[in-house]
Amino acid sequence: MAKEPGKSVILDAAEKVFALKGFDGSSMRMIAGEAEVAQALIHYHFDTKEKLFEDVVARRSGAINSAREKSLAMLRAGDAVSLEALLEAFFRPNLELGHDTKGGGHYYARLLATTASANDERSVALTRKYYDPIARLYVAAIQDILIGLSDQDAVWGYLFAVGIALTSMSKTGRAAGLSDGKCNDDDIEEILIRNVTFAAAGLRALGQGK
Repeated sequence: MAKEPGKSVILDAAEKVFALKGFDGSSMRMIAGEAEVAQALIHYHFDTKEKLFEDVVARRSGAINSAREKSLAMLRAGDAVSLEALLEAFFRPNLELGHDTKGGGHYYARLLATTASANDERSVALTRKYYDPIARLYVAAIQDILIGLSDQDAVWGYLFAVGIALTSMSKTGRAAGLSDGKCNDDDIEEILIRNVTFAAAGLRALGQGK
């Protein structure tokens, strides 16, 4: 007897379809076709398209946030935490996931960029639920390092760092095109160094601006 496809197969298919078609342009029928399963099986596991979309976000955000929490705990267990080390812990999970084309992380990078920048009720609610808790931890950690940084500047600085993370999360080839091949967005470590350097300088400048 053939084994019934697992939920991960459906989540992978849904992630791809949502990334390429958007939430409104996707249907359970499309996702069933991509997953090569009966549409009834998707409804059995996830009930609605809204619940399936949320579970796609929950799965990937859970992996990203878990890595960020673990890195933050390790940093705090050691010597004084540097701003650069904190930012590397923040940026790395996004970069590694977004460059994982074999595991489908590049599809989530596309989906996340759209969701994080949207202001519809569903996107706002998902961002608050799955990303605000880790955001608050990192905002507080930034203020622990940059003593005197205001709440406002810490939050804006964090959000600007999020913008950097989303822009560089996956390979697009644009950096190579603009630099006539001098930049390589295949190289995660090179991107990470520049992300950290740029974000750290901006946060420190915010702290010195008043």
